[in-house]
Amino acid sequence: MTLASGATEALFVAIQAIVRAGDEVILLDPAYDSYEPAIKLAGGHCKRIALLPPHYKPDWQQIADAVSSKTRLIMVNSPHNPTATVFADSDWRALEALAEKHNLYVISDEVYEHIVFERERLGANAYPALAERSFVISSFGKTFHATGWKLGYCIAPADLSAEFRKVHQFVTFTSFTLAQYAVADMLNHHSDEVHALGNFYREKRDCFINAMQASRFHMLDSGGTYFALADYSAISDADDLSFCKTLTREHGVAAIPLSVFYETPPDSRIVRFCFAKREQTLLDAASKLSIL
Repeated sequence: MTLASGATEALFVAIQAIVRAGDEVILLDPAYDSYEPAIKLAGGHCKRIALLPPHYKPDWQQIADAVSSKTRLIMVNSPHNPTATVFADSDWRALEALAEKHNLYVISDEVYEHIVFERERLGANAYPALAERSFVISSFGKTFHATGWKLGYCIAPADLSAEFRKVHQFVTFTSFTLAQYAVADMLNHHSDEVHALGNFYREKRDCFINAMQASRFHMLDSGGTYFALADYSAISDADDLSFCKTLTREHGVAAIPLSVFYETPPDSRIVRFCFAKREQTLLDAASKLSIL
């Protein structure tokens, strides 16, 4: 394991360590916004495969068809930001088979790994052949409610870790000591906090989604993370960016337009809410949204 100054740094370092000029990288849209700039900086090219509403399930045949002789890497994210979906065992096995067949590397962004609700928590390291070719990246900040502390990590085989550290050495070199001591103390003496994280956020999810039943939003399934998607097509024909601006300016509730995570957004009216808030804040937000 290699510590990094947040998962975003770890993602950047892994990309710089493995992507060469002219390489192709498969991204599953919607995708976190730091992926593509880091790939371009390394000289790579993105092939973006759209995950479509309402279920945002990967089409592994479509993904396989996108692989070419230039494809070097595929990036996945489960639990997924922004759609709150979680890979099933069948998804991980399909990814493992694809990576083995085409000799691909994998970056598995698992920063929300402990925030899983109904589905079993699985990751790339649970599949031996996949683990051999993967950089698995996660975040202590997400796990311990301390995102501003910027302490993440990368787990990879020895040969990949060696390449990762060559880049990390000249990006941040080290992460600040106090956070490392604090995280070590939590892991050694309060590990129950990690195991309780799923239930902690499940209660918040259920509070918010139940309160939103009084609204005209259609709430999509949230299987992990602390996000929930909402379809507002019964309320407005406005594009999602305009709709989010209206929510913030006129109703005092912030949401994120899903289109900003896509290269080519699908024709939908869906926004992302965050329920990592106090219960009363969630109830107040739902009350404001229910008058729309």
